[in-house]
Amino acid sequence: MGSLRMRLALFQPDIPQNLGGGIRLCACLGVRLDVIEPCAFPLSDKSLKRAALDYGPLADITRHDSWTAFMTADARREGRLVLFTTRGAGPLHDFRFAPGDTLLMGRESAGVPDEVHAAAAARLFIPLRSEARSLNVIAAASIGLGEALRQTGGFPSLPRTA
Repeated sequence: MGSLRMRLALFQPDIPQNLGGGIRLCACLGVRLDVIEPCAFPLSDKSLKRAALDYGPLADITRHDSWTAFMTADARREGRLVLFTTRGAGPLHDFRFAPGDTLLMGRESAGVPDEVHAAAAARLFIPLRSEARSLNVIAAASIGLGEALRQTGGFPSLPRTA
């Protein structure tokens, strides 16, 4: 897998339970999590610990106090920014992921602003039935990470059994 690791970034999350789900998802898959603030709920170290439950020790979480702070962070220089959006240009299954990609998910209520769209190297959508509006943000992140990790061989190794 090399030194580059897949990342998941949540842009200004609205729902604390989704942040908790994102922490658990990333902890289980060995993916770094970036939380781009401000959140729509108070986010303190104590509330972050509570959201992480017992997955906190396994989680690799970085908080950014703004979009600008996220974009100027050293880790942001690695890999591409891949935005998942209902305004996506192409379906995720046609995209070739790379190990250092950051998968970016927008706010549950509003997605992301135009400046965030413009910063993305790729804008993807997950094909849904025409009658459906959208997926839960962490359900979408799970699908996106699953495909990205499958393509890059980035899933955690299973322990060997005798």
